[in-house]
Amino acid sequence: MTPADLAALLAAATLTVVREHGLDESLVPETVVVERPRHADHGDYATNIALQLGKKLGVNPRELAGWLAEAFAARDGIAKAEIAGPGFVNIWLAAAAQNSVVSTVLDAATDYGRGDDFAGRKINLEFVSANPTGPIHLGGTRWAAVGDALGRVLGARGAAVTREYYFNDHGTQIDRFARSLDAAANGQPTPEDGYAGAYIDDIAAAVVAKAPDVLGQPDAERLETFRSVGVELMFDHIKTSLHDFGTDFDVFTHENSMFTSGLVDECIAELKANGNLYEKDGAWWLRATNFGDDKDRVVIKSDGNAAYVAGDIAYYRDKRNRGFDLCIYMLGADHHGYIKRLKACAAALGDDPETVEVLIGQMVNLVRDGVPVRMSKRAGTVITLDDLVDAVGTDAARYALIRSSVDVNMDIDLDLLRKQSNDNPVYYVQYAHARLSALSRNAADLGLEASTDHLDLLDDPAEGELIRTIGDFDEVVETAAELREPHRVCRYLESLAGSYHRFYARCRVLPQGDEEPGDIHRARLALCAASRQVLANGLELVGVSAPERM
Repeated sequence: MTPADLAALLAAATLTVVREHGLDESLVPETVVVERPRHADHGDYATNIALQLGKKLGVNPRELAGWLAEAFAARDGIAKAEIAGPGFVNIWLAAAAQNSVVSTVLDAATDYGRGDDFAGRKINLEFVSANPTGPIHLGGTRWAAVGDALGRVLGARGAAVTREYYFNDHGTQIDRFARSLDAAANGQPTPEDGYAGAYIDDIAAAVVAKAPDVLGQPDAERLETFRSVGVELMFDHIKTSLHDFGTDFDVFTHENSMFTSGLVDECIAELKANGNLYEKDGAWWLRATNFGDDKDRVVIKSDGNAAYVAGDIAYYRDKRNRGFDLCIYMLGADHHGYIKRLKACAAALGDDPETVEVLIGQMVNLVRDGVPVRMSKRAGTVITLDDLVDAVGTDAARYALIRSSVDVNMDIDLDLLRKQSNDNPVYYVQYAHARLSALSRNAADLGLEASTDHLDLLDDPAEGELIRTIGDFDEVVETAAELREPHRVCRYLESLAGSYHRFYARCRVLPQGDEEPGDIHRARLALCAASRQVLANGLELVGVSAPERM
């Protein structure tokens, strides 16, 4: 019995109790929240439904808890239910009901943890979207890991997810990039507002190799060559770095296409027509404050050029035109103002602002011995995706970046991520999977196979803890998708690895010496197989390998 199954069972029992006592059954929720108690002697699960409903129903919560405990204990699959404190109900599952989770996992295999809560949702997930003026920096690397993991989690719960990269090839930063390449190719100092780093020299040399006559071209033509060819080469490098990091995109949208397609002009005309664009001081302004923004936004500057928000408006409309019912933007720590701005853009176009969701990621620092590390050889003082992968490997880098909430700044300890010890979170989880894989091989050598025929024999407290932890996985993935928090999967995997290691230390899985294989060994092998499956499923959701040997 999974927590979801238990919640549904308790909801039905609660409804029956409320009806029997002539109370308002409309107040009973469709599901009941169940939690794992901190102490094992407080039961397998606990619920506060009596506290939640008591006052609403006009009943003392502890009295209600007594009625519910009696009703819960009478249900199949529940061995015991007791009142605790002011109105909690602690619940102990029957062994057969609890242990059935093992069969559920083995039957579902790679589908365990998947669901249909987001079925029918078409989600555009835009992340990274770094300017093609340099390698992916550490902040972008965090989004590459988290964004890809979020896409996997949403997809696992039934959403049709399109991963999209907004390719910023329109604006002054591209001009600065071209001038920087031009200066490097001609052996001149970096322009005052230009880009520096060894990668500029590399790209400049590659442009010259691809267009040998570039240095002899007139100024305007030469800069355009460095612009077009240089951006293409830089973006090829970005795509390769992301692919090698396990992050691929379905769509690359060019910002410039919003202008060349005429979509920017169409949106501006529409906003003028519906009165949400007004003229002041020679510029055109979006009435963003009418839709919850902090201030109105300039869309067309007084010199007639489009402001950056003009592209944002058109890009949102473009996404909606492609049929997406939710547009998730994953942006850096300096983009808090975009939350209200993008929602205002949607509302000004007559759309539902809830179709826009903005996630803000905080800063990442690399540290060694508590001291910040500056280690880039290619990009001046900027730490890049390639630097991090070179230092610790793809798996460790991805896992470390995903396992913390994006709402907080994070430090990555390089020395820790290189360690092959339980102090290293990714090693701890991967080692559990490798250990289970070795156990499976050893069992095969003994001719011993897993069996779910005698799961009732799994009655050790460590076995119960492991089974209940396995049963939590589905709810963890569901919550991670609902809250857009893939770090929950990582933290769960660490909890599962811990439960497995404790079980393994306490319960002998394989027969020793002259001991004959028995039903308990086969049942424990089934539990181990389920544990291995869930670890593999979870690691797949965060894009980290599940090694069979370490």
